[in-house]
Amino acid sequence: MDETYDVVVVGGGAAGLSGALALSRARRSVLVIDSGEPRNAPADRIHNYLGREGTPPGELLAVGRAEVAGYGGQFRTGRVRSATRDDDGFQLSLDDGEPVRARRLLVTTGLTDELPDVPGLAQRWGRDVLHCPYCHGWEVRDRRIGILATGPLAVHQAEMWRQWSSSVLLLLHDTPAPDAETAERLAARSITVVPGPVAAVEVTDDALTGVRLADGRVVALDAIVVATRLTPRADLLVGLGLAPEEVTMGEHVIGAQIPADPTGATAVPGVWVAGNVADLRGQVITSAGAGLTAAAAIN
Repeated sequence: MDETYDVVVVGGGAAGLSGALALSRARRSVLVIDSGEPRNAPADRIHNYLGREGTPPGELLAVGRAEVAGYGGQFRTGRVRSATRDDDGFQLSLDDGEPVRARRLLVTTGLTDELPDVPGLAQRWGRDVLHCPYCHGWEVRDRRIGILATGPLAVHQAEMWRQWSSSVLLLLHDTPAPDAETAERLAARSITVVPGPVAAVEVTDDALTGVRLADGRVVALDAIVVATRLTPRADLLVGLGLAPEEVTMGEHVIGAQIPADPTGATAVPGVWVAGNVADLRGQVITSAGAGLTAAAAIN
């Protein structure tokens, strides 16, 4: 409690480290508090990050932490339980009980992918259970891909992933069958519609081989695509009076995020957000850019 940092960054992913780097280079005192649970930890590689294509997520974070430390930024492992106003700044309560003071906050806590309750699905997440064609499409090109429907956007998913493979199936699971016009459109692109609930994921020798339907049939697949519910890790921000707002695609809710202006400034003076907590569609490179933008505004 002896030191008040200019900025405490909560979350040590791409957005947080990028913001911490810029602020440290601006000669601000910076502390990054990170629980060590990045959203992309299950993935083998980062994609679409110019100059870092194919980098393992852990390697990118290790390099980023070293860069921040090289300019005087400090780190602390832990989880922020709450934040309260403290004069013109904030006091943070951590899970180890030792409080921290900050003049400004940059919150980059990310989001959680909530998967359907299908046995075996979560264990393959980020490996051969996927969500984003731009992140993973190339790696499963020309393979057998099953789209596990979780809502009306499943048809859009199937049409998107058809760009990477000619073998795409739409697993209806517990969603209604497509109408006649949609079914004709899917058939025109050779996207097979498979009715019936999915009961479990089939795995052989640590590789996904398909799904087993409730009626016992097994559908052979090499990858499963599923739309997760995107839930921001926002408890800290809710405690400060910032509520997540639902994000829709078409008329379907796909998740929520903390509202902020283009610099990441929230409605609470002194609090900025960056990365997936504020932009659920953001990939690693855009999250890093948002961290830099927020840092410049904070400075």
